[in-house]
Amino acid sequence: MNKQIKSVQIPGLILSISIFSFVLMAVATLLTYSSELSFTAIWSDPYYRHITRFSFYQALLSTLLSVLLAIPVSHALFRCHFFGKTLLLKLFATTLVLPVLVAVFGLLAIYGNSGLLAETFAYFDLPLPFSIFGLNGILLAHVFFNLPFACRLFLQALNSIPEKQHQIAAHLGLKHWNKFRFLEWPHILGQLPHIAGLIFMLCFTSFATVMALGGGPKSTTIELAIYQAIKFNFDLQTGALLALWQIILCALLAVFIQKISSTNLLNTNYKGTENTFAHRSFLSTCWDVSWISLIILFVVPPLLMVVLSGLNAQFFTVLTDIKFWAALKNSLIIGSSAAFIAVSFAFLILLASRQWRLVGLNGRADKIEMLATIILVTPGLVVSTGLFLLLREMGHIQSLALYIVIAVNALMSLPFVLKSLAQPMLHNAQKYELLCASLGISSWNRFYWIEWKALKSPILYSLCLSFVLSIGDLSAIALFGSQSFSTLPLYLFQLLGSYQMQSAAVVALVLLVLSVGTFIVIEKLFQLELKKRVIND
Repeated sequence: MNKQIKSVQIPGLILSISIFSFVLMAVATLLTYSSELSFTAIWSDPYYRHITRFSFYQALLSTLLSVLLAIPVSHALFRCHFFGKTLLLKLFATTLVLPVLVAVFGLLAIYGNSGLLAETFAYFDLPLPFSIFGLNGILLAHVFFNLPFACRLFLQALNSIPEKQHQIAAHLGLKHWNKFRFLEWPHILGQLPHIAGLIFMLCFTSFATVMALGGGPKSTTIELAIYQAIKFNFDLQTGALLALWQIILCALLAVFIQKISSTNLLNTNYKGTENTFAHRSFLSTCWDVSWISLIILFVVPPLLMVVLSGLNAQFFTVLTDIKFWAALKNSLIIGSSAAFIAVSFAFLILLASRQWRLVGLNGRADKIEMLATIILVTPGLVVSTGLFLLLREMGHIQSLALYIVIAVNALMSLPFVLKSLAQPMLHNAQKYELLCASLGISSWNRFYWIEWKALKSPILYSLCLSFVLSIGDLSAIALFGSQSFSTLPLYLFQLLGSYQMQSAAVVALVLLVLSVGTFIVIEKLFQLELKKRVIND
């Protein structure tokens, strides 16, 4: 049995070390282009000082806006039960994995200089009071992505409150504010550092949003400066130095977030509080309705505008363009390949880590998973930069571009897949480990009869998540893309850059349908699977 356990652990251990070595190889290449490692030169340069400060500044403002608005919105959603609430929460989940440029296009259609809001102001002979480009647009886009995400997590924290505590609060006569202060706020506060830290990291390493809405040197982040230095100026020394600078800052941020984050576990067996708020004051109801209306008006119109704008006169012209089909083909190849690699790697790594967890060696399990998720502190653009410099010396950049983009996207998806599969795989092993050992079930038979049968739903969800994240990514393809090698996000960005707005609208609609449609198909498969289980039982 010990030999069998070791044979299960070896592939995952090799994979984790290989992933870690792969990233280190890219970083080592950066080191060769930054032999002096004079980070004081960055801080002594006014421009690099500015982009470092701006990276922190926009991430801090984005986090504050997202978190502070999410608290009253999630509280209102928790207290109210209305038609369409389930659909709204599913829409919140969609914005998290929505391709960045699709959301950007939707926001431009509403808040842009030629958008719906500008037309409304023009009707009354009034100028648009703000520009979406620059800091305003970056904050708007970041809040659009992260506010629904934060709302879902805060709502999950509120849903973890035991029903008995609600009954005690009702018995004590706690009203709206006092109940929030003494009962609900502690649960929100327990998740606040983790949620705020995660959003801050996502905004700090944001690339496509800043690239599309940055609006010039005043609104440039470190990650965008790396791209500009290498892609446009071909200044490899500066690009490498900035990439290493970003790695150091991300590592420090990750350690800080880990220190302040809560490890509270949420109760997922919550049964609801339909009658908890049966008697509420008129003002309390107005307060909740106002916040729910605000989030609906903020999230729904940009997505609706993507659909309406995409159905234009250029629809069939774009769909018959060979460039569109080439970009779609590349996106599907990259998305499906990266998803398969990410899920396969995650499965093998978790096979090893869960064996250690079963025998109480949680420290070893954490380390092997940490090696595999090094990409969290090494953004995809940084890894792409290192590989770009390495392959440049070999002279094989364009011939290997497709494979490099697949590899980087698989690495970027891996942390999300590990998080999705870790608990289901551990629970499955706790149930069937002794049974498999006694019956001698191993290898392929164990995978099919024990793992796949029980874990089909989380595995399909992980494949779906990785696929959508990969087809919407712009960071890797931005460096390796060219006129002959493009994906839908890069093609959309090129159309936006050349002001072909109607054609860009069609591509944005295709990306939206592809992303949302993938989740709809997976959800339907889940429902069919549940029906089969009910019939069989």
